Amino acid sequence: MFSPTPISPRTCSSATRASGAAMSCRILGIDPGIAILGYGVVLEEGGELFNVDYGCLTTPSSHATAERLRSLYWGLLRIVDVHRPTEMAVELFVARNLKTALAVGQARGVAILAAANSGIPVHEYTPAEVKQRISGFGRGDKRQIQEMVKMQLRLECIPRPDDAADALAVAICHATQNRLARIIGGGR
Repeated sequence: MFSPTPISPRTCSSATRASGAAMSCRILGIDPGIAILGYGVVLEEGGELFNVDYGCLTTPSSHATAERLRSLYWGLLRIVDVHRPTEMAVELFVARNLKTALAVGQARGVAILAAANSGIPVHEYTPAEVKQRISGFGRGDKRQIQEMVKMQLRLECIPRPDDAADALAVAICHATQNRLARIIGGGR
C-alpha cells in the first residue's frame, strides 16, 4: 500500500489571532480530484476567518483507481485526525468529459465517506455558489476568486497549488453560508 504525497506549500501566513479564544467552527474545504485533491482548513471564530492549513493529496496515475481512492481516503482521515474539523464543505463538479466527471465523482465520494465515518456533517456547493459567496459574483474568474481567498484569510500570497486555493474558497463559502444562516435565524 502506498500513501498519497502531500503538497503543503504553506509559505503564506495569516494574521495572528489571540490565543484562548473560543472556537466556533472549523471547516475542512475539499476541491475533489483523483490525481490532485485540494484541501483547506479554515477556522471561523468570533465572526472572523483564519487559515489553519491547506495543501493537496496527490496520487500517481500509474496506480489502479481503487488504490488511488484508498490512498485519498486514508490521507483525508489523517487530515481529519490532525485538524478535527467540525464540518466539511465539498465542491460539486460538473464536467462535459464523462471520464473526468466519473473520476472527480469518485474522489468526492471518498471525501464524503471519510467525513461520514468521522461523524462530520457534509455540505455541498456548486462552483457558482462558491464564486457568489467569495466574490459576490457567480461568474468570477479563477484569479479573482484566489485574490478574494488571499484577502479574506489575510494571507501574504495566493495559496498554491490552485487546488488548495479552491478548497479554501469552498471552506470560506461554507463559513459565509453559516453566517448568513445565523443572521436570518436559521441554521445549516
